[in-house]
Amino acid sequence: MKGMDESKICMVTMDDELYPPQLRDIPSPPKQLYYIGDITLASGTACVAMVGARRCSEYGRYVAEKMAGRLAENGITVVSGMAAGIDSYSHMGALGARGKTIAVLGNGPDICFPKGSSRLKGQIEREGLVLSEYPPGTQPLKWMFPQRNRIISGICAATVVVEAGLGSGSLITAEYAMEQGRSVYAVPANITSIMGLGCNRLIQDGAIPVAVIDDVVCDLASSGLCKKAEGPSSIMKQLGRDETEIYNYILSFGETSMENLAKALKKEAKELIPIVTILEMKGILGSGLGKIFIAK
Repeated sequence: MKGMDESKICMVTMDDELYPPQLRDIPSPPKQLYYIGDITLASGTACVAMVGARRCSEYGRYVAEKMAGRLAENGITVVSGMAAGIDSYSHMGALGARGKTIAVLGNGPDICFPKGSSRLKGQIEREGLVLSEYPPGTQPLKWMFPQRNRIISGICAATVVVEAGLGSGSLITAEYAMEQGRSVYAVPANITSIMGLGCNRLIQDGAIPVAVIDDVVCDLASSGLCKKAEGPSSIMKQLGRDETEIYNYILSFGETSMENLAKALKKEAKELIPIVTILEMKGILGSGLGKIFIAK
């Protein structure tokens, strides 16, 4: 699982200026950090953790990529653990928007785990930051991942749990964030979904529910931690007549199918598909499991 030349790995201790100041205040801060990339990203005030289940739904993937992209577009660094599922999709969403992302590992910085993430790890090394409290050569052990979660939440102003079952390790990150006095958000799930039960429980216990993709961006903007996100009303002014008609119909129902949309607007589905696709590209609509829904 070796992934790189160890000479590229740097180290900072708590006495160094480059050590992330937020970590000095958490319980049991790491005495040293090994890293590849831009260590100053971990010292920024506008960092948000995005975590969730390794086995996620298509909806969870969509939300992770879309929200991470919106955070990145607004100058916020997305932090996660590079695990399969929500973590990886969050990193990819930020990178896809040409933003910054930090991967906090539960093993040495030269180790790629999971093995299939070598391309993603390489891109994060070049365009963001790979961070670990474990020295080079340290292989991943089960107990290391819960421990590294305190670093994920510790360098962030807020933590977002995108999709998580009751046994998900991302709930540990949320718990650390609460203990550290950070804001915790959770994406609501269908009450019949086992995959999202952990998120619904977090909301029940006081986490902030994410109603729309830009909620976290807007909250951080109101605190002066990032620029103000472009609101839905501003985006609506840029839509054409057909786009507005489709958007308004879906908005009134929350979600619909292409078949129902065509029937309601008295048009052929083949006429609507290109318009819906454009609205998806604009980030206004989303789709999954045969449904079309509002993304903003």
